Amino acid sequence: MFESIRKHSKFVMILLFLLIIPSFIFVGVNQNYFTESSATVARVDGHDIKQSDWDNAHRMEADRLRAENPSMDPKFLDSPEARYATLEKMVREQVLLRAVQKLHLTASDAELVQTLQDIPAIASLKNADGSLDAKAYAALLGSQGMTPEGFEANLRRELSLNKVLGTVSDTAFATNARVKQTIDALYQHREVQVQRFDAKSYQSKVQPSEAELKAYYEGHSSQFQQPEEADVEYLMLDLASVAAGITVSEDDLRTYYQQNEQRLAGPEERRVSHILVKVAQDAPEAEVDQAKAKAEELLAQVRKDPKGFAELAKTQSDDKGSAAAGGDLGFFGHGAMVKPFEDAVYAMSKGSVSDLVRTDFGFHIIELTDIKKPAAPSFESMRTELEAQRRQELAQAKFAEMAEAFTNTVYEKPESLAPAAEQFKLKLQKAEHVARQPQATAQAPLNNPRFLEALFSSEVLENKSNTNAVELAPGLLVAGRVSEYRPARTLAMNEVETKLSQLYTQAKSAELAKAEGQDKLKAWEAQPDTAKLGPAQVLGRDKTENLPQPLIDAVLRAPTNSWPQWVGVDLGNAGYAVVKVLGIAERAAQDTQTVQMQTQQFAQMSGMAETMAYYELLKKQFKVQIKVAHP
Repeated sequence: MFESIRKHSKFVMILLFLLIIPSFIFVGVNQNYFTESSATVARVDGHDIKQSDWDNAHRMEADRLRAENPSMDPKFLDSPEARYATLEKMVREQVLLRAVQKLHLTASDAELVQTLQDIPAIASLKNADGSLDAKAYAALLGSQGMTPEGFEANLRRELSLNKVLGTVSDTAFATNARVKQTIDALYQHREVQVQRFDAKSYQSKVQPSEAELKAYYEGHSSQFQQPEEADVEYLMLDLASVAAGITVSEDDLRTYYQQNEQRLAGPEERRVSHILVKVAQDAPEAEVDQAKAKAEELLAQVRKDPKGFAELAKTQSDDKGSAAAGGDLGFFGHGAMVKPFEDAVYAMSKGSVSDLVRTDFGFHIIELTDIKKPAAPSFESMRTELEAQRRQELAQAKFAEMAEAFTNTVYEKPESLAPAAEQFKLKLQKAEHVARQPQATAQAPLNNPRFLEALFSSEVLENKSNTNAVELAPGLLVAGRVSEYRPARTLAMNEVETKLSQLYTQAKSAELAKAEGQDKLKAWEAQPDTAKLGPAQVLGRDKTENLPQPLIDAVLRAPTNSWPQWVGVDLGNAGYAVVKVLGIAERAAQDTQTVQMQTQQFAQMSGMAETMAYYELLKKQFKVQIKVAHP
């Protein structure tokens, strides 16, 4: 749900990096219970990113993406490119953090409030008077494993980070001349005639002899490899199964309710009014002194006549948003205000007035007008939720104990998984024809590269021993062993007769098609009147007519110094094509809506280009080093 924050806040940075890196990429890193590397994999402005940091970040992102996209291909998630992209993301965040600090960028309370209001799920929690239902808000965040304070702190941080690149992208603009020049080139159409020489049409001419098949087999042995494979056994210990076996007693549940009664009631909220004398944080000393003197004078008036606070706020406060209401800021909880302001408020008693409080906005005089402590919901109304929470807590504690014992058992009794299966009441599962690399059809845990790496390690294969316990995800351990191993080998010629014949015929047909196509191209260039081509048609990037992309690319790359241009296109196993490019076809006039859309797209692309350039400049400024080779 909270991904909508990014969508509704129009943060260009996110769109930018979705384009830079094929996102939706990150994959879990499985660590056993005994190893952790601390090697430095990247450095930003003297700050080291360690291998362990990278592994943890990769695993967390993978868990999130798997939860959001259960059908995501594990091979894609577990690729070296995916892991590297995680590292680039971590570097990016460090670069932006350094930029925020150096440029003194912060998100104001007003920006935070506006962003929260732009999130539909939060906006829907408003009361009739326009105030936010704090209890419903806390419950909503709690269902996502967050507190209001933590969520708002993270959101404020994201707002600050996005200011670094957002300010650059917002300056992009596009003139009509630039848009027309770019769009006309991008969507240029060319009139052509095409003659295809399809490889399939030549298959009947291919009658391979035994000697030809043997020569092809010997020259292309890599096409006839059977990868190494193994038959395996494995055990899985997971938190869900542990939780299912736990029963929570009535006494335990009531004790748990009493211990958490304050938390269940929700956070205390305080209502204040304030008078602000505005002065910038970096203002000259004389200006600060002048503002402070005015604030002290106002504070003296408040001390003399506390009941006149509201009237004084209306006429003297520089916070025009609250001045009209006598300085009233309404109720708020922890994390809603800047820290010096919040610290002062929560140190006050009801009805009291603070001393001067200095923040980035200036000097505040604060009056605490009310304190709201919500009552906890009844035990009966919370029973189901409490039971689930308590069961989960007990399960996590029990899983931690079992995980340690499970890890020790499979390690100390490496000759078999049976002892662990018996001790922990786990089903010993088996699988045949397991490959070293994750297969598209494989199910967990046999699609996990770390577990497969453990299964096919030299120690496990040579000693015929158990793997160490491997953590696939939080709350999920697996251990396995290889019952039978079959190394990689080249299949004998008699085992691949059908495949051999198909591959040879396919390759030879493509050769024949290409040879005839090249002969025709040479003859037709010399004598254009003899050419036998298809009817003229118009092609372009947005008008492919279902023709192969290499053909479209070749047509658009043809020189424009003279017409016609003859082009030969190798289509690989599909054959060959001869194309006569007759010239540039006039592009139809675009309607106003299309032109506006293209202008907007061009402006966005220009902004992205400028933003990427600025990011590269920041990388140089902060001396970014990535010590891992790009895959």
